[in-house]
Amino acid sequence: MKQNRIIEKGKLLNSEGDLAQRGYATNYVLEYDRNDIKAPKWRIKEWDYYYIGNDSYGVALTISDVGILGVVTLSIIDLEKATETSSNGAVLFPMGKFNMPSSPEIGSVSRKAGKVEMSFENDGKVRRITGFFPKVGKQKEDVKIDITLDQAPEEYMFIATPFNKPKHFYYNAKVNCLRANGGFTWGEKFYPFEKAPAVLDWGRGVWTYDNTWYWGSMQTWLPDGKPFGFNIGYGFGDTSAATENMLFHDGKIHKLDHVKFNIPGEDEGKDDYMKPWTFTSSDGRLEMDFEPVFDRNSVIRVGPLAMMPHQVFGKFSGTAILDDGTKIEFKDVMGFAEKVHNKW
Repeated sequence: MKQNRIIEKGKLLNSEGDLAQRGYATNYVLEYDRNDIKAPKWRIKEWDYYYIGNDSYGVALTISDVGILGVVTLSIIDLEKATETSSNGAVLFPMGKFNMPSSPEIGSVSRKAGKVEMSFENDGKVRRITGFFPKVGKQKEDVKIDITLDQAPEEYMFIATPFNKPKHFYYNAKVNCLRANGGFTWGEKFYPFEKAPAVLDWGRGVWTYDNTWYWGSMQTWLPDGKPFGFNIGYGFGDTSAATENMLFHDGKIHKLDHVKFNIPGEDEGKDDYMKPWTFTSSDGRLEMDFEPVFDRNSVIRVGPLAMMPHQVFGKFSGTAILDDGTKIEFKDVMGFAEKVHNKW
């Protein structure tokens, strides 16, 4: 598959509100401006999602403005007990009032929704996440967050994906292999992160109503101390110009072709997410086994809107081949792979 790498700087959208260029990039070369979008404000989706985790626990943190709803969310994932505890605050019809950053490379957002509040600060060098969520979990204990992220890679994944409908597009960045320090306090207990791997999912766009997508992410440090990870996914929009499949090694990107998620039972329409998966690539450069640990699958339905996620955390083992032919082997590295069906 010939994939279009975008290197020419310019506006993300043309005067009609369609993508000016389609394909992938390794830096922020296409400028996102919410004012260039020609769709109604309530159709625009913008979010910043961070996942920070170790082998025992992790946190998923989101600030999002999806037009009709703005949310600030916290999910604490206990990978040893295979449980999730969540809390959120919501605002109706923000439609741009969240002032989400126009770039994942620099820019901050701070939001309060009810008694919930959270800030993502990014000065271009260091990211800091702070937040407060009251009365979380069965014991109704407050959660306070203070996490610092650094060592952003020199290159990371950008993809500009059209849909087969005018004025619809998806602009996405995945910043893998961030290093997290700090932690969160839940009640009287402190959960530390010390050089823990983290990833940012930064999304902006106008989507069609009914979509199913696949996404997988992993990051770690190799025995030689160099960061390594991957981003894999497919299922939404027209990806004929490029896939979002990439390896990350020592701050650089290594582009992959197609990667297939082999979920047990999927061919029969009976997905069994907790049985072992496999992953295969069309170019033979990423071959993996995946041992599930926990299926995060809380379903939300509100009228015609629905979010039906299966974000499965587990251990990846396999081999990856870099652009120069270097073979990397990894075993039992914690990450996640998901299949999500949304109507929104």
